[in-house]
Amino acid sequence: MAQSENNGFSKADAQALLGEVFAPWVQKLGLVAEGEAEGRQVFSLPATGDLVRKGGPGGGVVCGQALAAAADTVSVLALAMINGAMRPNTTTDFSIRFLRPIAEGTVRIEVKPLSNGRRLAVTEVFFFAEGSEKPGAHATCTFAWLD
Repeated sequence: MAQSENNGFSKADAQALLGEVFAPWVQKLGLVAEGEAEGRQVFSLPATGDLVRKGGPGGGVVCGQALAAAADTVSVLALAMINGAMRPNTTTDFSIRFLRPIAEGTVRIEVKPLSNGRRLAVTEVFFFAEGSEKPGAHATCTFAWLD
């Protein structure tokens, strides 16, 4: 299912799409398309001070809102890389589970397509704190194709 680099839609195309299609505040997340590994599309999120809770209980960890926005966004980008083009779509279902704190640093994001049919696509998204192999968050996203 994952054919990204072989079908004409590259990491550079994904980065360009991010700048052309998504809202300015989503662009400010700083998401980077890294490529493909083991059937998953890989992205990174530079979890800078703007995305980290400042204080109180849980201070110093990446906020859940940033992870949720990143999950939806990288899923759309990953599907474009897999399909060879951006298909018009809308999110129809989204769920995220926070498994453990993700500290400030570069967050590795892996997107695994579960289904990519004529009418719907489903992705599974894993978030890993810098240097960790244990997922800190897990999301599933469902999209309806509008074409």
